[in-house]
Amino acid sequence: MRGAGHAVCLGTDIDTDVIIAGRYLRTKDRSIWAAHVFEDLDPALAPRLSGAVIVAGRNFGCGSSREQAAIGLKESGVVAVVAPSFARIFFRNAINIGLPLIEADPGCLDGTTVRFDLESGWVESGGKRSPVRPLSPRMLDILRAGGLVEYWKVKQ
Repeated sequence: MRGAGHAVCLGTDIDTDVIIAGRYLRTKDRSIWAAHVFEDLDPALAPRLSGAVIVAGRNFGCGSSREQAAIGLKESGVVAVVAPSFARIFFRNAINIGLPLIEADPGCLDGTTVRFDLESGWVESGGKRSPVRPLSPRMLDILRAGGLVEYWKVKQ
């Protein structure tokens, strides 16, 4: 699985409350979640996410186990998230909805192109190629299918 997008650089310990604030969880409208991702961090950030690869610091997705955080990122057009580490529940939620998470630390310059190849095990940012922590074959299959629901539809 390969992909690319423009870098949006974020810091460490980005929690799910920052990704999507609790006040937007009263709806199931995914477009609302997408429009308000990172609103409390930077109200101008959501429109920049279409076609983006988020490059963040360690512990991305910590906090509550809300699936809406991963869904909001995917719905906003995020291609992938790269970070040295992820909260485990967020990691599984993202893979389950088909949002690639890449464990690596390539550095980040906002707006530069970030490329990745999960089968070959690398991410490239600013001309520097870094190795990534490999995903299991099943996780790669889930991502290729577009998420866990689609994966099981094909398996039936």
